[in-house]
Amino acid sequence: MKVSARLGIAALLVALTSGPLLGCGIQSIPQAHNAVEAAVAEVTNQYKRRADLIPNLVKVVKGYAAHERETLTAVTAARARATQITLDPANATPEQIRAYQSAQGGLSQALGRLLMVSERYPDLKADRQFRELQAQLEGTENRIAIARQRLIEAIRRFNDLITVPPTSLTNSLLYHHEKMPQWTLDDAEREAVEKVPEVSF
Repeated sequence: MKVSARLGIAALLVALTSGPLLGCGIQSIPQAHNAVEAAVAEVTNQYKRRADLIPNLVKVVKGYAAHERETLTAVTAARARATQITLDPANATPEQIRAYQSAQGGLSQALGRLLMVSERYPDLKADRQFRELQAQLEGTENRIAIARQRLIEAIRRFNDLITVPPTSLTNSLLYHHEKMPQWTLDDAEREAVEKVPEVSF
């Protein structure tokens, strides 16, 4: 048999055997797992961006409304709680996700109260730095909402791959991934986490 004929047969065998393997999760399961990790990193990044804005916001408010001590203290404490909790997407339990979301929701509520303080202080509302921080915060809250939605979708796609045939068979034979807990909330948590602080000028 000629060399070109042997190469043609080898190429045909590779195509026949690799095609079904590629469609059965060998690549798509690890890719989906990586996508979930990237989505968690993006959510965490956006929450960190928000946390980084808070000290400057508190400082500006304190300059105009130092006697709003309870509100300022609540925001600082909520920020501290929110930044202490981290998530490992590969090992996150539903309880850990709820704790993370609850801490972030508590920070959202505290920020909302802080921003309401500005309504009582016209000079604060007019302050350029305060307005810029409000705009940055509003943009960050929108990014957080988008990042959370992308994470929910990435987890759903991963869970589909590891639980729906034929890719679930590949998972059971090669990877042994467990279904990832989805970001679902009870009503109180949903209200706290999903409510974007009102930003008014």
